[in-house]
Amino acid sequence: MTNSSFYPVGTMGQPWGAIELGQWRSRQSRSRRYDVDVVPRIDALADRYEKITYGALDYAGERYPLLALRDRYFDPALPIALLTGGVHGYETSGVLGTLEFLEKNAADYTGKINLLAVPCVSPWAYERINRWNYDAVDPNRNFRADGPAREATALIELVRSVQGPFLVHIDLHETTDSDESEFGPARASRDGKIFEAGAIPDGFYLVDDTQNPQPQFQQSIIAAVEKVTHIAPPDEKGEIIGSTVVAHGVIEYPLKELGLCPSITGARYTTTTEAYPDSPRTTPDDCVRAQVAAVRAALDFALAHS
Repeated sequence: MTNSSFYPVGTMGQPWGAIELGQWRSRQSRSRRYDVDVVPRIDALADRYEKITYGALDYAGERYPLLALRDRYFDPALPIALLTGGVHGYETSGVLGTLEFLEKNAADYTGKINLLAVPCVSPWAYERINRWNYDAVDPNRNFRADGPAREATALIELVRSVQGPFLVHIDLHETTDSDESEFGPARASRDGKIFEAGAIPDGFYLVDDTQNPQPQFQQSIIAAVEKVTHIAPPDEKGEIIGSTVVAHGVIEYPLKELGLCPSITGARYTTTTEAYPDSPRTTPDDCVRAQVAAVRAALDFALAHS
């Protein structure tokens, strides 16, 4: 018995094997190009920043360089900030927001903080507009040194190569309608479970760290983003995507326990942004601007309270 009423790959109650993984891969088509959309913008910034190839992916003969940009001079007297986008390749404003910040705003922080930026952590998924990598693995549940996602382990290796402690890590994400229409059913099918539908929050929100909450930091970001786009309200249970709202537009996750990207630096200040590009009350461009506003607010607060 297939579970085609929810997802057209797999058999109800049975986790995927190699056959199902192959079927899933056959459904993934390249819809845009990392080497056209992202790499040229990184290259154009290489006159201002040091371009680093910190790894590579090779999926069925398709090779993707993993690229970062960092300040050419890392001042050991200054704190360090990490900015990541595209951990989930389909979350477009995270990629574009990182690039736009670098192009238009990052110069404002020269001499104040050492910046390391990774615009697109998952380029194969960026091209397929997908959450997972080629192996149907979610990098953002596998940020550990021995994890199965090369996208995650390569980033961990890059972070470990940096001398000095990190002060702040801003990880740019989106929550989209496809989380319910595609990726929730796909995950349930992959894991041999029954899909349980949820609700997509209408608006921008943040994820703080349960083990290291920084409420004032998060609220400073929300206040800045609220000037650009609306903030997601809690549902009737006082939750956003199943987690209790602890402050206006903020929920908490145990970052390290869940293997999430902002856990890898040990930074005092971490946040995961979640823009909502499918809302009738906003636009994709608004989401990019909201991501940039979030980055600026996060850096400003961290520097003021370092």
